[in-house]
Amino acid sequence: MASETGLSPGPAVARVLQSEEAVYGLILVSGMIVVSNSLVGTSFNALVTVAVTVLVFFAAHVYAGTLARLAATDGAAGLWSSLRGAARHSRGMLVAAVPPLVILLLGTTRVIDDDLAIWSALIIDTVLLAILGWFAVARWTKRLWPRFVSALITAGFGLILVALKAFTHH
Repeated sequence: MASETGLSPGPAVARVLQSEEAVYGLILVSGMIVVSNSLVGTSFNALVTVAVTVLVFFAAHVYAGTLARLAATDGAAGLWSSLRGAARHSRGMLVAAVPPLVILLLGTTRVIDDDLAIWSALIIDTVLLAILGWFAVARWTKRLWPRFVSALITAGFGLILVALKAFTHH
């Protein structure tokens, strides 16, 4: 198997990356890159905007998840257990944001040009969305067409934001 040969992430990482939070996190990052680029247009601005927004959305998601767990159990789950469960459930949002944030950091430190960093982060997000869509469906079917359709739909969210950036900024 691929995981036995070291070609794929371990089961725990795969579960985090194949979560709705990871998909949502990538779409959020792409949207924030587009919005931040309309303000100042630097990779530093995009980096700060994306990092702060992802952290706020993560915290809000954990808070809402904690409240939902407590409500579902009439408080029997306990505050700390509910908080840990919600944070564990939401961590895909943080993990998925790392690659685009690293690319934006490369632009901020002038390793690559600002525009290249911003466009690369958007493209990486779209590619990652396609990969997440492919593997999410691959968990329940070996057929190729549902995997392709899922990859296209998931990547489509990123492509819409890439098109929005291209349309509004050039």
